[in-house]
Amino acid sequence: MLQSLENQILKEVFLSGALDIKAYARHYGQKTEDIEAASLTMQKKGLLTESHQLTPFAIEEIKKHKPQNAIILAAGPGMRMVPINNKIPKALLEIKGQPIIERTISHLLDVGVEDITVITGFMHEKFQYLEDKYSVSLVYNELYAELNNLHSLSLVSHKLGNTYIVPGDVWCGINPFCAYEPSSWYMVGNTVDNDSCVRVDHSCNLNIVDEECGGNAMIGIAYLENQNCDCIRERIRSFSENEKYNDAFWESVLYQNKRMMLPAFVMQSNQIVEINTYEQLRELDGASSHLHSHALEIIAESLGKETDDIKDISVLKKGMTNRSFLFSCSDKKYIMRIPGEGTDQLINRAQEAEVYNTINKHNLCDNVIYINPKNGYKLTEFLNDAHNCDPEIYNDVRLCMKRLRQFHEMGLEVKHEFDLFGQIEYYESLWDGVPSEYKDYKATKENVLSLRSVIEEYKAPKGLTHIDAVPDNFLFVNKDGQQEIRLIDWEYAGMQDPHVDIAMFCIYSMYGKKQIDKTIRAYFTEGCSEEIYTKIYCYIAVCGLLWSNWCEYKRILGVTFGEYSKSQYDYARKYFKLVQKRIAEGKGPKK
Repeated sequence: MLQSLENQILKEVFLSGALDIKAYARHYGQKTEDIEAASLTMQKKGLLTESHQLTPFAIEEIKKHKPQNAIILAAGPGMRMVPINNKIPKALLEIKGQPIIERTISHLLDVGVEDITVITGFMHEKFQYLEDKYSVSLVYNELYAELNNLHSLSLVSHKLGNTYIVPGDVWCGINPFCAYEPSSWYMVGNTVDNDSCVRVDHSCNLNIVDEECGGNAMIGIAYLENQNCDCIRERIRSFSENEKYNDAFWESVLYQNKRMMLPAFVMQSNQIVEINTYEQLRELDGASSHLHSHALEIIAESLGKETDDIKDISVLKKGMTNRSFLFSCSDKKYIMRIPGEGTDQLINRAQEAEVYNTINKHNLCDNVIYINPKNGYKLTEFLNDAHNCDPEIYNDVRLCMKRLRQFHEMGLEVKHEFDLFGQIEYYESLWDGVPSEYKDYKATKENVLSLRSVIEEYKAPKGLTHIDAVPDNFLFVNKDGQQEIRLIDWEYAGMQDPHVDIAMFCIYSMYGKKQIDKTIRAYFTEGCSEEIYTKIYCYIAVCGLLWSNWCEYKRILGVTFGEYSKSQYDYARKYFKLVQKRIAEGKGPKK
């Protein structure tokens, strides 16, 4: 078997006709003396002539290694592509008038690779035209929102054998594929990337380096020759069955003994670009039809700027309801919220706007610059030097409960109510006949609804309640040397028993009973009755079913929340039983 550097030279000579040692070294960032030594070795093996051309023997050897197929990984939702990520999959973004994936397919067809499989997930229906246009095969990864592309590859691992593996979001300025591949390889760029953990050595091995050191930019394209596939296929199977690798990239199976199993194929980084962000797309093709964004137009109009003035766009967080992004404009930072899938069915935006009009004067929330009561677009100033509540740090929790009670005691009011039991029924109605994924759902729902009478016995007077008072929505802010706590994301807020907010904080934090009781005590510093504890446990059961139904609707839309969804349903089941036990012990309504 040839050394990895010799394989790369062999392929280069096959493509260019002859080896220019200085040009090759400069192009791939290699040392000239290493290339000269490799070429002399290849001459001795009868692969290169003295004029650095392929010998007839080398040509025959190369022809034994013809690529047979390709797998394109295009299932991911591309969360970093805000503000356009909810419009189109990354692989279908147009650059210079052509979708990225079509350019990739065309490059593969140009070198004779016709057996092409595309793994889809997010907006999979938008890829269906490729079947007719290019005769590709589509495989749907229904778990695309929960698992990374290691799972995508596991769905078609049986196809591995002289195979190209290609990310769907990589745009190639030149064709990176070849009609003949002398060996396996993994493609990296010739520039340093601080996010890369591998670096090319003089023999074209990819060695693992410390994260802080940076390595060669990992492009993600790979070629797997038959002789490597059995091992890699088995590792894919093993890794994909281990929950530890649920969020792993497929490359994780290539690491062994502090290096990659595959040698490097080094390309010029400016020739092949992974499109991860809106700004990368704008930089590569400022005329792309997919750069149009209603969100950016709103920002420009609200701030009195041009869309080109909006810079440094990045995902703020992967919201459960919305997609929010951070950006800068004229040296100030802002946050733009874009409503997520199905949000129009879940949120009354006019009511949300009413809430913000009520609380804006009370220093409770972030500074809202723009809010649309029809579609939910919202623009706010970014709060510098802020951090979210950590539900595992008790002092954070204690301060948040203190702030929550201060808010509740303001006695603020709005015209609308958040009806817990009504919303349970409403979210279920959005399933449109699709059954629950839980077999005991009917019994669990009946149990939870029966708790209404317990709640009514000890219900506190209604006031404006946040409803979504979860740790992520408490921000610790330093202002003029003083620490403040702001509450953000008031989408569900309405009139309700304020003690619902305590239950919401606990179930989002996935607390056990000891942590729940400790949180209740942090709110009621003066202490509270056993009956109030029982009522809050009722709310935990009710809110658990509420958010479980919400998650089931989002699941039907193709957006899943994994363990969070299951934990909410478990709260509904377990805390109903706890309430029944406490009532039997005399810690509930007295009849």
